[in-house]
Amino acid sequence: QVHLVESGGGLVQPGGSLRLACTTSGTTSSYYPISWFRQAPGKKREGVSWINSSGERTAYVDSVKGRFAISRDKAKNTVYLQMNNLRPEDTAVYYCALDFVDDSTWDRAELYEYWGQGTQVTVSS
Repeated sequence: QVHLVESGGGLVQPGGSLRLACTTSGTTSSYYPISWFRQAPGKKREGVSWINSSGERTAYVDSVKGRFAISRDKAKNTVYLQMNNLRPEDTAVYYCALDFVDDSTWDRAELYEYWGQGTQVTVSS
């Protein structure tokens, strides 16, 4: 049984920063690419970022390029999403997802079998 647990969400002012963490258990997650998605009320789930199993390749949705950075610590079975210069439009529930999805289709939510429960990020003054 694969489990993913997100943490690090919260309330932050515009321009602020947060670091989300996705910790996995029940599998050798270092073999898998891992992605971050987000979903705002009334909107479809959107791919935010992806990192391959080695951590050497990453991908981002255009709206977060230059502001967000994904990384992974294999020893801790954890993937991080550093979010800087946050904007109100970044407000959403953020989810991590795990599956063998490559960088050509990483933002298609329907391809992922394993998901965390989500963590709320609210950007507001």
